[in-house]
Amino acid sequence: MKWGMSNGTSPFVERPPGVEGFLPISALISLKYWTLIGVINNVHPSGLFVLIALVAVGLLLKKAFCGWMCPVGTISESLWMAGEKLFGRNLMLPRWLDYPLRSLKYLLLLFFVYAIAGMDAEALKVFIFSPYNKVAEIKMYLFFAEISSFSVWVILALVGISVVIKNFWCRFLCPYGALLGVASLLSPLKITRKASSCIDCSLCTKACPSAINVHTADRVWSDECMACMRCVEVCPVIDTLAMALPGKKREPVPSWAFGTLVAGVFVAITGMAMLTGHWQNAIDRQEYQKRFLNLDSPQYQHNRGEVPQYGPHD
Repeated sequence: MKWGMSNGTSPFVERPPGVEGFLPISALISLKYWTLIGVINNVHPSGLFVLIALVAVGLLLKKAFCGWMCPVGTISESLWMAGEKLFGRNLMLPRWLDYPLRSLKYLLLLFFVYAIAGMDAEALKVFIFSPYNKVAEIKMYLFFAEISSFSVWVILALVGISVVIKNFWCRFLCPYGALLGVASLLSPLKITRKASSCIDCSLCTKACPSAINVHTADRVWSDECMACMRCVEVCPVIDTLAMALPGKKREPVPSWAFGTLVAGVFVAITGMAMLTGHWQNAIDRQEYQKRFLNLDSPQYQHNRGEVPQYGPHD
């Protein structure tokens, strides 16, 4: 960014492709484009494979990405833990308010999915190779580097609310969390309770950051379960709570093995993208320099998500 904004006078540093993980709309569009025409486009390809890795983790291992790897989730967790130490407890919203608020992230997800579902292959291609999409990560950086006062106040409000309400962003607003919540319903691994040895101490429910009634469930199906394993850790009776596959044998998966699986699935998919040449995008240094010079032109703006018209040389 320093190199580009200085018109090439600052030292050049290679762009880390992983930043494309913060471009979910571009990744969703790339995913549909791939399924329609069988081509992995070379604009922000790492964002596509980060999305695939997240969904794969959700399908196999619940919302473990949220509980084990998500950087935003880590910040959110740190905030409510600080609030718990500061005030002695966190605020629990009543169910009549909690359920409607939880639906917001699903409404956001449906909005994005609905908008993309109506795009044909040509419309997807127009978006993918548009000047606007090619500099999406630059625009994302500039949003925070040149942040407006309104955006600062919104972020500060979210931070303040997250101190008193556990995982406010993740629980109520994150569309990624909604997507992984849906995928997690199909996960074969779930927190499983052995009713015969349960002493109904409710410590598992009290420890759950997602406010799930773990102590009354045989298997935790909730879309809010982040597989953080806190409930398993606080259970005083050995082998009463476990992350396990369905069935009578119910072989427990220890925390270290589960964490290894989470990281392993993510690294395997993103690593495959690197090995097959689908990680680095095709925008070279010269093209980036040209685009940095034209960031304020109409082709790099948007009107309610609509891509401005552009020519073959734009």
